[in-house]
Amino acid sequence: MTNEKLYKDVFITTFNLDDNDKLLSLEYNTIEEWDSIGHMQLVAALETSFDIMLDMDDIIDLSSFSKGKEILGKYNIQF
Repeated sequence: MTNEKLYKDVFITTFNLDDNDKLLSLEYNTIEEWDSIGHMQLVAALETSFDIMLDMDDIIDLSSFSKGKEILGKYNIQF
């Protein structure tokens, strides 16, 4: 599985999304599921899926689907 597919699957599974077209514009608090609890579930899923430990600043900065890719790049995850 590619990192791109894995990344998308984390969001789709965590937030129970049907339409992955929404992913590119997805931002924190734009859907009911991405609240503070959903945010921590997303962080845990990303850390598990990519075998990383996100810094607190990165957890706070994770504000959108696209920003998440940028953050993961700091951990040598290539898309």
